[in-house]
Formats: sequence, structure tokens, C-alpha cells
Amino acid sequence: MVKHKKVSPVSFFYSRLSPVISIALVLFLMGLLLIVWLLSRELSVYMRENLTFSIVLKDEAKESDIIQMQNQLNKLPYIKSTQYISKEMAAKEMIAELGEDPSIFLGVNPFQAKIELKLKSDYTHTDSLRMVERKLTSYPYVSEWFYPKDVMQLVNENIARIGLALSGLIIILLLISFTLINNTVRLLIYSKRFLIYTMRLVGATSGFIRRPFIKYNFISGFFAGLLAIFMLMGALYYLKKELMGLDQIISTDKVWLIYGIVLIAGVLLSSVAACMAVNRYLQMERGKMYNI
Repeated sequence: MVKHKKVSPVSFFYSRLSPVISIALVLFLMGLLLIVWLLSRELSVYMRENLTFSIVLKDEAKESDIIQMQNQLNKLPYIKSTQYISKEMAAKEMIAELGEDPSIFLGVNPFQAKIELKLKSDYTHTDSLRMVERKLTSYPYVSEWFYPKDVMQLVNENIARIGLALSGLIIILLLISFTLINNTVRLLIYSKRFLIYTMRLVGATSGFIRRPFIKYNFISGFFAGLLAIFMLMGALYYLKKELMGLDQIISTDKVWLIYGIVLIAGVLLSSVAACMAVNRYLQMERGKMYNI
């Protein structure tokens, strides 16, 4: 009876689990940066869509005309929501803020009716705002339109800078990730280089030799991706506990898309790295294998 050699736990860890964990950590960092990038995008959308724009209405505008105009505004593709504030409501808001009623010493209600609206995020850029302003000020009952231009410009500039910086970091991290995963896989295949040479001697084709290595690293990349996803879930759960309201900002569907990207990246990068490493030894002479 042939006795199989017992593999020690230490050897099993370094040969099987250690590469999976190493790849998973790289994928975790990549996924974490993608979540930060997604969070910055979702936060920018949330901020843009919660900025208030105001349309001040003329005094001669009747309430029925204003309601009709509001209904028309709600149908426009760039309007997210509208709220009509009458002269009386505007006066009550000011009284609540100041603690005094200006109409008492002025004799009349000095406030004008207005419609406060929020735009969809794609239409909060400078060029789009000019188009929106032209459209809204063309209504006959609109006296003026205003919004915090300085705040909007600052938001647009900061979001552009953050987006550019995060995009650059993601590209750099992808390159680093491939390099680290490639080195991990190459070390695994390095120990099998003489086996590859022996298979060549007995007439095995290149495809036949590559197949088990690619399959093994495909499975390793898959489990590394799963491990990275569980780590990301834990990190996101912690963030949601620490940052109240994060559920309202970050989209669950897009988070699952990131999980999918991490899993595919683990499988794809590990498989490609294995193919490249095996190809290197397929063309190498036996003498050179001792010198590397």
C-alpha cells in the first residue's frame, strides 16, 4: 500500500492559504478605495440635489396660476422637486427666525411668494444652470431667480478635485494590485518550474501545461475575492454604524457592483498572472532555471 505523505498545517498554510490571503488583502484595499470613490460621488450627488434654488414670483400672480406653473415645473426633466411658499408662509418663517413681525411697523407684508426647487445633480453645473435660468425666467410670473452661486461654484470645484485625485489613486492601486498579485502567483509557479520542464520533455502541449495552473489560480482568485468581499462588508457595516445617514447616501446596488468588480478582478488578475508566469518557464532552458 502506498502511503500518502501527510501535509503539515504550516506547509498547507504557506502553499495554499497564504497566497489566497495575500491576494484578498490586495483586493480588499482596491475595493475599499472603490467604495470611497463611490461614496464621494454619491455624496456629491446628494449635496447637489439638496441645494435650494428660488424663483421669486410677481405680486400680480394668482395662486391658481402659480399652482399651474408649479405643475409645469415638476414635469421638466431637470427638476427634482418644488415647493410653493406663499407670502403668508414666508412671513411666518421670518417671524420664527427674527421673533418679530415686520408687517406690524411696515403696515404691509413685505415678502413675496416664491417657489423653492431642487435640481437633479446632472443640471447643477455652470453651463446647465445658465440653460435652466433662461428657461425659468421666461415664465411670465417670475420676478427673479437666485441661488447661492459662491457655494455652488465651491462645491463643483471641490468635487472635481476630489474625483480627479481618487481616479488617479484607483489607477495607481490597480497597477500595484496587479504587480503584487503577479508576484504572489509567480512565487507559487516558481516552485513548479522543473515540473513544467519535465512536462515539456514528455511532449505535453503548452495549453495542457497551462491549464491546471490557470485553473488552480482561478479558484484561488475566486476565494480571495470572496474573502475580500466579506472584509469589505465588515468595513462598510462599521462605517454605517459610525456615520449616521450613510444608508441614504450610498446606493446598495452600486455597492454590490463593487463587490462584483472585486470578485472578477481576483479571478481575472490571478488567471492572467498564472498564464504569464507559466509562459515564462515554457520557453526557458533547464540551465537557466537554476540561476533564477
